Amino acid sequence: MVLAPVLSGFLGAGPAPAASPIAEVICEPSPRMTERLTRQQGATLASTGLRSPEEVVELWLDPRDNWTMVIAYASGTSCIVAMGAHWSPTQPQDPA
Repeated sequence: MVLAPVLSGFLGAGPAPAASPIAEVICEPSPRMTERLTRQQGATLASTGLRSPEEVVELWLDPRDNWTMVIAYASGTSCIVAMGAHWSPTQPQDPA
């Protein structure tokens, strides 16, 4: 599975991965999450969106078209909630 190497690279050495690469939500203080995504994965913040007054959804993309979705909480904690591969941006469509 493509996601297991991505997640294991993010987490470093440790026990064998679970059946799902996101079997557990990964949370850290927001500055540390940002540093790990940028330094370890080479990811850049591609977009954000407000989920609630206390939550911002962030989409991070790396040079290999892998993506990571993070929720940044007003408390200062960020959590990875989804990861995947083969991100493909789409162009806005003219509704006319």
